Amino acid sequence: MTTRILLNCDMGESFGAWKMGNDEHAMALIDQANLACGFHAGDPLTMQRSVALAVRHGVSLGAHPAYPDLAGFGRRHLACSAEEVQAMVLYQIGALDAFCRAAGTQVAYVKPHGALYNDLVRDDGLFTAVLAACAAYRPGLPLMVLALADNRREATLAEAAGVPLLFEAFADRAYQSDGQLVPRRLDHAVHQEPQRILDQALAIARGEPFADRDGRPLRLCADSLCVHGDNPESLAILRRLRALLDAA
Repeated sequence: MTTRILLNCDMGESFGAWKMGNDEHAMALIDQANLACGFHAGDPLTMQRSVALAVRHGVSLGAHPAYPDLAGFGRRHLACSAEEVQAMVLYQIGALDAFCRAAGTQVAYVKPHGALYNDLVRDDGLFTAVLAACAAYRPGLPLMVLALADNRREATLAEAAGVPLLFEAFADRAYQSDGQLVPRRLDHAVHQEPQRILDQALAIARGEPFADRDGRPLRLCADSLCVHGDNPESLAILRRLRALLDAA
């Protein structure tokens, strides 16, 4: 690897009495924490505690805004206008950044969650709205988006908005030939085999091809690699991957 790829994880997704994730254990293994902002998961106390945990481990903090969909965990596509999306993303960035500023830090980037994240790949209006929210909140605030086989569209729109991009790939998700994720509603959309997850992660980190869902080679250029850490098996994979990447 010529440059070190970063590891990120979706966190802060507990809500009230409902607990999710192993944030306390995973935080020490990652570089970037994508924290829920209350629309798909998270609540004020969870956000405050998650920021404190990230600061303690020197982890970069990302806002993880979503559609207003607590019941569906932000994975349902909602018919929101571009104006609504810009406002709700700006609202969520500001909510998380309040806790960041109180802890002596700030939101370092924005990564949309779930259905909103996937909708940005297909809808120029929504993508432009999220870019506008980032630009309005703070000049130079980066937006994390899906690394595709061809990201020229995203690069062109982001350049016009003056927003830097971070490209993200997934260690444990199956891919289509164009670099889009296989929808979760389909079988085998999420890899379960630890060795397959590790092999795919290392291939992405090295800029090497790996197999898409049909077995064809796919190569992605990514700045950050998402690994989920919400169960003991994924935590073990995350530990192994952290060690392998550090050794490389």
